[in-house]
Amino acid sequence: MSRFSLADLPDLTGRTAVVTGASSGIGLVAARALAERGARVVLAVRDPEKGEAVAATMKGPVQARALELADLSSVRAFAGDTPGRVDVWVNKAGHSPVPLSRTADGFELQFGANHLGHLALTNLLLPRIRERVVTVASLGHRIGSPDFTDFQWGRRSYRPSAAYAQSKPADLLFAAELQRRPTRAGSLVISTAAHPGISTTNLMRAEEKPYLGFRVEKVLVALVAQSAEEGALPTPYAANADLPGDSCAGPDRLWGMRGAPAPVGRSARARDGSAARRLWEVSEDLTDTRFPLGTSATLVS
Repeated sequence: MSRFSLADLPDLTGRTAVVTGASSGIGLVAARALAERGARVVLAVRDPEKGEAVAATMKGPVQARALELADLSSVRAFAGDTPGRVDVWVNKAGHSPVPLSRTADGFELQFGANHLGHLALTNLLLPRIRERVVTVASLGHRIGSPDFTDFQWGRRSYRPSAAYAQSKPADLLFAAELQRRPTRAGSLVISTAAHPGISTTNLMRAEEKPYLGFRVEKVLVALVAQSAEEGALPTPYAANADLPGDSCAGPDRLWGMRGAPAPVGRSARARDGSAARRLWEVSEDLTDTRFPLGTSATLVS
């Protein structure tokens, strides 16, 4: 099998892509790759000024729009101001392990922004999405497990790395359920997932960060981590490769930590269909959003 590179992306002229968290790291690299292949790209970012500065460095019709996933009012405003169709939607934005913080709606920050904000936004915009939704997770899915009893983490105890790890299987469960629901409704929209392995993004630049359940020292990063450009490759691969729905793309070597993008497996907890359905239902209640009901006429296909 040949190794994927950005040169393998098809001509995307005439297609629209939206990338959350596109002002830095993997989101920026993925957005630039889509723009260079001709797509009209919308950078959905927390800091619109920074987003506009990034957009000015990219080729083609690229614009930045304000989106704060940790505030459901911002999510609704973004959805309400998004006209027309979207061909490819990339859910990339997220928070790395941080001290206990809350979203504007009172949820633990990492779970609220990394999962709940994206679910709400996807529910609101799904009728306009034509082709594919890509959800970017991480290797943290191998150790995390969503806690259906404490979505507001911190009422009992709080560990930043544990909260981060809880949000990562949620990304993959979300992607799986997002494939099941449109398919059942008769839509042709495909849901895929991707993870970057270990790459030198903002998450890894500190001297040491909780990752995969243990502390990663700088020496391990130096030996294992690939560049942000390499870590970003699974995202455009998942957005454009001929993959079935509910696929996950990631690096193909060193237990998924580095390498060329390829279809990869997921942990058993990230493949649990009943957990995916329950997580979706609970998340809809928390965000007060609902999957668009009806037949394929309800969804763009």
